[in-house]
Amino acid sequence: MSTEFDAIVLGGGPGGYPCAIRLGQLGQSVACVEEEEYGGVCLNWGCIPSKALISNAHLYHKAHGAEEVGLSFGEVKLDVPKMQGWKDGIVKKLTGGVRTLLKANGATIVEGRGKLIDAHTVQVEGKGGSKTLRAKKGIVIATGSATIQVPGFEFDGKRIIGARQAVSLQAVPKRLLVVGGGVIGLELGMVYQAFGAELIVVELTPSLLPGTDPEAVKVVERTLKKRGAKIYTETRAEGYEVAGDAVRVKLKTKTGAETVECDQVLVAVGMKPRSRDIGLEALGVQIDPRGFVTTNDLCQTSVPGIYAIGDVSGAPMLAHKATKEGEVCAEIIAGHKAGKDWTSIPGIIFTDPEIATAGISEAEAKAQGIQVKIGKFPFAALGRAMSIRETEGFVKVVTDAATKRVLGVTVVGPSASDLISEAMLAVEMTATAEDLALTIHPHPTLGEAMMEAGAHALGQAIHIANR
Repeated sequence: MSTEFDAIVLGGGPGGYPCAIRLGQLGQSVACVEEEEYGGVCLNWGCIPSKALISNAHLYHKAHGAEEVGLSFGEVKLDVPKMQGWKDGIVKKLTGGVRTLLKANGATIVEGRGKLIDAHTVQVEGKGGSKTLRAKKGIVIATGSATIQVPGFEFDGKRIIGARQAVSLQAVPKRLLVVGGGVIGLELGMVYQAFGAELIVVELTPSLLPGTDPEAVKVVERTLKKRGAKIYTETRAEGYEVAGDAVRVKLKTKTGAETVECDQVLVAVGMKPRSRDIGLEALGVQIDPRGFVTTNDLCQTSVPGIYAIGDVSGAPMLAHKATKEGEVCAEIIAGHKAGKDWTSIPGIIFTDPEIATAGISEAEAKAQGIQVKIGKFPFAALGRAMSIRETEGFVKVVTDAATKRVLGVTVVGPSASDLISEAMLAVEMTATAEDLALTIHPHPTLGEAMMEAGAHALGQAIHIANR
């Protein structure tokens, strides 16, 4: 194996491997260094496995209510080990695919933990011993993020678990307490709630899903409570004790101390960048107080020749943002003109129902002093939503009252994760409410809600009353 390359990518996750692939496509020699499994958190125990379980949970829940529409399957049974085996098969197929794509595009796979020695040198420690790699043009830091642990709730893999363990449980806990009412906590919490677990959510802030449109959050919260969840907001989990087969969690609530009993605790308070102990500090690479590597619009750090992409380089910590940055970074290293010039990055929360966002929210627009006009269309008024028994939620279009330009869109409801792509195009192309309203959408589809919301912003909606 050659030890000198045009570029070295440290990390094989959704930022690192696309960066290495694009570098190879651009004729650059590149090594992609990964200490665990290619695909990173997203493919191995994040995005992909969690969505596989979420899909099953959604199907399981709908199957239990199928008799009301004339379908009877008999007893719907859950085989957790079999489901986990199916999920693991998806992960194995995708991670193997990443390796194949890297090789097919001329990238060299290097397994082991990499550490920067200087701005051109990476030392890799792996099963095969130590390797020293040199980069002529640049080193890309794509080391991603790791689960935050809460003091007093360190993971033991049994009673106290994180997201990594939660996607691989071999049995559904009878009572699951989730510390953290954010994206990861609610996504995974609702999976096991659908499978029969009694769900308890403990959130430190005044609302679930902090930073998300409150109207959308109310829809998800309503579903949680309808299915029996107990929700504590403005509450701190202060410790626990094991009592036989149970875990007693001590809470500090708005009204005083309380102890809640459960069988398992999922700690899901977020992720932190993996920027430490890889040699960056010694080289003078600037790292902010939260641990993010500081970069400019060209993915460059404060040290020439060192780049950073994905979670390690700042929020939002999303796989698709990492992938786009990886491609941009590769173009820059190869000498092409490129930059982080996008207008918006979409966000998706795979709760039930889903929440998806593009552009800025109503609150953000008003904070910027923009006078807004809102268009809103409920799925309850949509024939397609009725026919699939998923009528919760709405499409909300935020427009500039003066120019009618679409500033942002929030979707909460069925297939929000798919519908948001149209909204992203509208934001990126500076579309107006008229553009949405005048674009003929096929009937009957969920996408009609986007058209109707655009029309509603103009006072021209057909299937709901206009203000």
